[in-house]
Amino acid sequence: MPERRALSRPEPRPERPRPVLPLGVAAFLAAVAGAGLTLAFPSLAWWPMAFPAVALALVTLIGRRVWAAVMVGFVFGVVFFLINVSFTARYLGPVPWLALSVLEAVLTAAFAVPIALAYRWWPARGAWGRVVGLPALVAGLWTMREQVLGSWPYGGFPWGRIGVTQVSGPFAQVASWVGMSGLTFLVVFVCAAAIEYVRLRRLRDLRTLAPTVLVLAVLAAVPQFPTTAAGTLRVGAVQGNGPTGYFDRAAPGDVLNAQLQATAPLIGKKMDVLLWPEGGVDSDPTRDQTTAAVLDRLSQAVDAPLIVSAITQRGTDYFNSSLLWEAGHENPVQTYDKRHPVPFGEYVPDRWLYRFFAPDLIDLIQREYTPGTAPPVFDVDGVGVGLAICFDVIYDDVVWDGARGGAQVYMFQTNNADFRGTDENLQQLAFARMRAIETGRGVVNISTVGTSQIIAPDGSEIDGLKAGTAGAMLDDVPLRTGLTPAVVAGPALTILFGWGSALALALFGLVRLVRLRRRRADAAG
Repeated sequence: MPERRALSRPEPRPERPRPVLPLGVAAFLAAVAGAGLTLAFPSLAWWPMAFPAVALALVTLIGRRVWAAVMVGFVFGVVFFLINVSFTARYLGPVPWLALSVLEAVLTAAFAVPIALAYRWWPARGAWGRVVGLPALVAGLWTMREQVLGSWPYGGFPWGRIGVTQVSGPFAQVASWVGMSGLTFLVVFVCAAAIEYVRLRRLRDLRTLAPTVLVLAVLAAVPQFPTTAAGTLRVGAVQGNGPTGYFDRAAPGDVLNAQLQATAPLIGKKMDVLLWPEGGVDSDPTRDQTTAAVLDRLSQAVDAPLIVSAITQRGTDYFNSSLLWEAGHENPVQTYDKRHPVPFGEYVPDRWLYRFFAPDLIDLIQREYTPGTAPPVFDVDGVGVGLAICFDVIYDDVVWDGARGGAQVYMFQTNNADFRGTDENLQQLAFARMRAIETGRGVVNISTVGTSQIIAPDGSEIDGLKAGTAGAMLDDVPLRTGLTPAVVAGPALTILFGWGSALALALFGLVRLVRLRRRRADAAG
């Protein structure tokens, strides 16, 4: 008799996670998560809110297919950014606010898809993989999304990072080891691991809770990386509260005069350097001899070099510049030009395109500022001073290059006048405080209109000036040497936490595709 072949059952398909929530409920809760996350940022700065908000945002993505993930991600992103960057509507109206919010929400939605795919593709079996591997992958993909938003398009806008929410909490010091992106990764890991502990339905098995507890313990217990004390620098910093806004009515010299008046109480007091904010000089001292003479006299009066800021012109190019100015020298002694001019604020990319949609707004921006290429460090009588102008402070490369270039202290110059009455200045100040912790350096953050602050290397306040007031600070600011792991390994950690996760997800997708083709081939045979 012919041999009978045994019939084999087809191999079962791998279990695919179903959405935890119906789509309508998920969209609503994504909006709640977006709104809740804004509470972790200034002005409220309720740092613990980052954890439930991130966890809720992740739950809405579990089991989602591509287009459902896009929708849920967009809802989360648009609610978050509409609130978080509402300061952009203060003087310019709703168009730039809506445009920026929707653009960031679209990118947030697009990069919600990899997170949703991570939940769909991760094997259902294996508890430890679920509470360690999957959270690490999800946290990395969230971090990658922040990095994309912070670098594209037009140089990106790295605002609203999870890491910066922790600046007032007990976990901030970890940024000195892993940077702001690393801190984002760890916060999201905690949230994702806690979710998997609940989803496993083994609540009595506390071993599956161990990754969440362990990372929280690391966040709480690891001290700030120690940099080496190198003395102090006596810094005068002046907030003139002059008419520096785009729509302020000001005659030529009004801003300079406001700064001079606020500086007057410091004349005759000993200092090593006098710092003025971005736009504190409203004419180009490299071309205007009258302004140059005023700065020379001021440097002589305080018997110290000045670090001032003005719009400068070289050839046909305009720059937003920080200038080291000292009487008796060929000035400026050194120049740093803002490395990241603000798109649609300091230049208009693709002007022909955007002018078609909003000609009145686009035509307000007449000058096109050129990005600077100089190192963000001045040598002030042998002391390395790291620099950042306004939104430069939110870009990792500027701050890290300053530390690597020998900065022992940072001086951040900013003009927040176009956002008076909003929390923009406080959000930016949170970045300045986090940079102090991340680099282990003191920071002098001086604004035209506030809030200004002198910050210790641990992120605490040494001195400050409230918004909307004219005033001056004179303090001994700590100097530090030595580089933190965040500065040394920052670029590598950025790749590891972000793009490494993208590569891991691609490998999961490839393995899944190969297995699917094998099953189809076996079924056909």
